[in-house]
Formats: sequence, C-alpha cells, structure tokens
Amino acid sequence: MNAKTTIRKILFIAVWLCIGGGMLTLLLAAISNKKKGQCSNYVITLKGPENNFFINEKDVEVLLTKAGKGTIRGQAVTSFNLNELEQMLERNTWISEAELYFDNKDVLHVTVTEKEPVARIFTTAGNSFYVDHGGKKMPLSDKLSARVPVFTGFPEKKTLSARDSALLNDVRLTAAYIMNDPFWMSQVAQIEITPERKVEMVPVVGNHLVKLGDGENMPAKFNRLMVFYRQVLSKTGFDKYKLIDVQ
Repeated sequence: MNAKTTIRKILFIAVWLCIGGGMLTLLLAAISNKKKGQCSNYVITLKGPENNFFINEKDVEVLLTKAGKGTIRGQAVTSFNLNELEQMLERNTWISEAELYFDNKDVLHVTVTEKEPVARIFTTAGNSFYVDHGGKKMPLSDKLSARVPVFTGFPEKKTLSARDSALLNDVRLTAAYIMNDPFWMSQVAQIEITPERKVEMVPVVGNHLVKLGDGENMPAKFNRLMVFYRQVLSKTGFDKYKLIDVQ
C-alpha cells in the first residue's frame, strides 16, 4: 500500500466519522426537542352512522379542555396522559370508542366513534330513550332525532331487572334486523311490546298486526312474513287479515 492510498483511506474514515457524529448530534437534538415539545395543534375526527352525530367537535374539545384543566394547544406533550383521556371520552353518553395520538409535528389527533342507536323506546309512562347496538340505554338528544324503529309499551323502571334487560335485548335484536333491511324499515310503523313481553309489528301498509314473539330468529320470522305477503296478501289485499302470527 503506497502513501497516497493510505492518506485517502484516512481521509475517508475521517469524513465518515464527522458525518456519523453530526447525525448522532442531530438525532440527540431531535429527541431532546421532542421531549420539550408542546402541542402545536389538534385535529378532531368524528365517526358515526351516516354522519349523523349526537356529539360535535366542539363537545369533544370541551371535554378535553376540562380534563386537561386548560387549553390544549401549548401544553407540553408529556403532560398528556393519552390512555386516561381515551377512557374519559369513552365514559361519555354518546361515545363508543376514542383514540388519541401525537404525530411527529406534535399535533394531537383525536378520533371519536359515536354510539349508534338502533331503536327508540317509549315506556308505559310515556318516557322515551334510545338503545344502542350493545343493548345499552341512551338518552334523547336535542341535536338529532335518529331514524330508527320505534317500540312502545316498555315497562317504566328506574332500575332494569334481569327480565327487563332480556326484553331490551329482544328489542335490540328485532330493531337491528329491521334497520338492515330497507323494505322493513319502510314497512314497519312501530313495534308494540305486549304485557307478556312479546313484540308485535304494526305495518305502514295494511290493517293487520304481526306477532313476532321474542327477539330470536328474526330473519326466519320476517322471511315467513315476506312469503305470506307475496303469496297471499298480494292476491287478497293487505287488509284481508287482522292478525298474522309468524312466531
């Protein structure tokens, strides 16, 4: 190896050491700045059924501000307990799921998935509430009236018993099936809950009552009803029968 080759190798190593040292310095500086970073901004995204929201971005902002005891922008990133904030949001009446994270520009991203009502229930005392996909009660809102199947005759109770919860589950199963079928959503006027805790459907078209029983096997029950509509009522007229039992 001659002198020129040796000098070139030494220079090459020196350059790479300088570059490596510079990159390490920049990396350490970036880490240090990240630790000292402040929330530069926040973005709130709402997810829900057909963009019909019971809660809006301002509501979420207020919840976060109260939880953080101050404005969101300008607070140290390290002061945010994202897990606790998610749990706080999910305790809200209208929120099903919340996800929070910071991006590399210290922007707080908040994604909120709203609960979806599947039925509106009127009690025997005339009070009303929604029930969601999980069978949980939801209060009404002055912001939005959800287009969902309506059930009447639910027992008026401050605290639900095991029987009441089972009935609420029957309501959920019945409503979920109706909501997933455009024909039945347009044909069902309301569902009545009998004193025996069974459900009966009042149609939009036709002067008859349909006994559905409990919430089990709803696809089969509505399929039997559709067959009866097509093979019988289409010929006799929808006012021919007063009671149809598909249990």
